[in-house]
Amino acid sequence: MKKTLLALIILSVITACEQQKEKKYNEFEIVENTKTKRLDSLFIEFRKYEEFSGNVLVAENGKIVFQNSYGLANEETNQKLNTETVFELASVSKQFTAMGIVQLHKDGKLSYNDLIDKYIPELKNYKGITIKNLLTHTSGLPDYMSVADKKWNKSQIATNDDIISLFQEFEPEQEFEPGQDYAYSNTGYLILGTIIERVSGKSFEEYLNEKIFKPLEMKETLVYRRRYEPKEVSNYAQGYIYSDSLNRRILPDENGKENFYIYLDGIVGDGMVNSNLHDLLKWDRALYTNYLINEQDKNLIFSPNKYSDSLETNYGFGWYIKKDTTYGKIVSHGGSWAGYSTYIERHLVNDKTIIILQNHGTRKIKMPYKQIQNILYDLPVDKTVRLEDKTLKRYTGIYKEENGKDVELIFREKSLWVPISATTKFPLIPISETKFRLYGFRPEVIYEFILNDKGAVESYRVILKETGVERTAKIKE
Repeated sequence: MKKTLLALIILSVITACEQQKEKKYNEFEIVENTKTKRLDSLFIEFRKYEEFSGNVLVAENGKIVFQNSYGLANEETNQKLNTETVFELASVSKQFTAMGIVQLHKDGKLSYNDLIDKYIPELKNYKGITIKNLLTHTSGLPDYMSVADKKWNKSQIATNDDIISLFQEFEPEQEFEPGQDYAYSNTGYLILGTIIERVSGKSFEEYLNEKIFKPLEMKETLVYRRRYEPKEVSNYAQGYIYSDSLNRRILPDENGKENFYIYLDGIVGDGMVNSNLHDLLKWDRALYTNYLINEQDKNLIFSPNKYSDSLETNYGFGWYIKKDTTYGKIVSHGGSWAGYSTYIERHLVNDKTIIILQNHGTRKIKMPYKQIQNILYDLPVDKTVRLEDKTLKRYTGIYKEENGKDVELIFREKSLWVPISATTKFPLIPISETKFRLYGFRPEVIYEFILNDKGAVESYRVILKETGVERTAKIKE
């Protein structure tokens, strides 16, 4: 009798745990309030000016206070977006790569202090780089996209192993010694993706499915390389970029195989996770628990990394980190790739969540996380600044930076653009007539233009808002 009673108690506990798990990851309460109305008004304005195309979800304490879809998933078929539509996450994928590494560390299969040539012997000539350097962007490895642009046969789609082979063959020079500086690195996360594969003996997709997506019942989340490994994905958002020559939105494929969106489609680790709003909210909720990892692991993930002995980055493992006097501790990450623009933000102290998924790469598009933040905290929202084309065009031209490098600012899609690398340009979002915020960067990077007494542009000043570091560039005659 006692054994039977004990068995029933154990069964009831297991059942209760399963029910709690089911509730935690699959049922999200929707609560409408005054914030819902303010958020709705915000996005109605963006739609009026065609500045938002995608999905948005805002939650407090795991309860959805606002979610909606705006625009088309497929402009050819006129298929509309809905809140279950799947988007390519771009660099938001990095947090899943980082989680995979943390899990392997927890299982004793690798150490953060392991040198990368233990797992990638092809890179043995890059000395002193650890797995932790890769996680925290302190490796000094150069951007693989620039290397591929110069060295790769663009008629073929490159994989991780192909890029590693390029680094082995050509040995592009490191930008700094490991651990001595910080520079955001897609290369580092590509290598982490390969380490996950070699240590686990599974493909990147198989590992994430088994260890993250399936346990959290993220049923619509997958690793998807649509050109390298095509497959049918239902309710999928096509990503659109802007063509200057055609003066319209196009799919990246229309630019031909030598477009870097196409020939780099086989890379995983720094991108290629695809998901939707509700799966990402499941991910958010799981990170408040010890279901995947423990508190010690989460402290590492969500703590800024120190480098060069005393300096501190604003990056943990796959997440940007910011401590704000108004909002508390925030962790976040954005992504931009092949027509997709994505963002997730988690307020760890106050348990608020912002998820934004867009499928237009045009720079009329806004990423309004700051306005959403203020609404969540019942604060006033700054009015969106919209400048005339003629005002934006006066800032275009070639500028010479302090290091002697020429930087050309261009006007397109009714926005001002600045090059970030050999293959990538980002828009400048106006916050006043002379000040702009660099789109997609956290902490904020501000460009301020200096005019002479006749109103002509003399120079610009770039300000890293969190650190106060500045650099200047003068316009060339």
